[in-house]
Amino acid sequence: MTSFIRTELRGETAWISIDRPKKLNALSVELMQELTAALDEAEQDDTVKVVVLRGGERAFSVGYDISQEVEAGISTAEQWHAGLENNIGLTMKVWGLGKPVVGAVSGWCLAGGCELAMACDLLVAAEDAHFGEPEIRFGSGPVTLLMPFLLGQKATNELLYTGDVVDARRALELGMVNRVVPAAELESTVDKLARKIALTPLSILRYTKRALTRAYEAMGLRDAVAANHDIAAVLNSASTPERAEFTELVATRGLGAALAWRDRRYADFD
Repeated sequence: MTSFIRTELRGETAWISIDRPKKLNALSVELMQELTAALDEAEQDDTVKVVVLRGGERAFSVGYDISQEVEAGISTAEQWHAGLENNIGLTMKVWGLGKPVVGAVSGWCLAGGCELAMACDLLVAAEDAHFGEPEIRFGSGPVTLLMPFLLGQKATNELLYTGDVVDARRALELGMVNRVVPAAELESTVDKLARKIALTPLSILRYTKRALTRAYEAMGLRDAVAANHDIAAVLNSASTPERAEFTELVATRGLGAALAWRDRRYADFD
């Protein structure tokens, strides 16, 4: 059986790596199940104080496995609602994990992968990192609506209406990431940050994270995520010519051809 998740214990830090490089770490059902299990294990291990979540050099993750969704024939709002529950559950597990999660991002960090990264407590990005939720460009939308709480209204509106992708420096300006470093320094920077956080007693880290997440939840974050879950199910089931064309291309010519068609539509504006 293929394993898509690798966990390495480094002192008091659990390094969890998404390892599906041929698919740019696309989040398949199997990968998400493995990642959930790895997060559970790290949370239950009292020798672990900090979790690092990272992808590969080319991509943190390009989002949910669209080919798998097309193959499954998901079409109705009810089917989408059930399927999206797993996606949201994984992102909110990172958000609500009882220990600080530091994300390390290289390359592409898109769609559901971007949401997974935003759920981390801290994000360190390599200079080659790119972030965004381009789903609107083929008739989909954000699944776990965290961006309004992290970036504010205007920046969120622009990114989600246009599907634009921003580089690491722009992500830093928007407050999406904490630091931007050369790719060669990403691992050492994250390692030093994680070891610094781990100097704090585990019980204090747990209560501090609980206080921080509850502050956002008091502002309505979980209610917004739940409301968006219902809307996203309807949005993904909406019948549009663009969505139909994209889905047909994925089924007949592959995801690469579908993405190339999508990108050609926006070429004059990017």
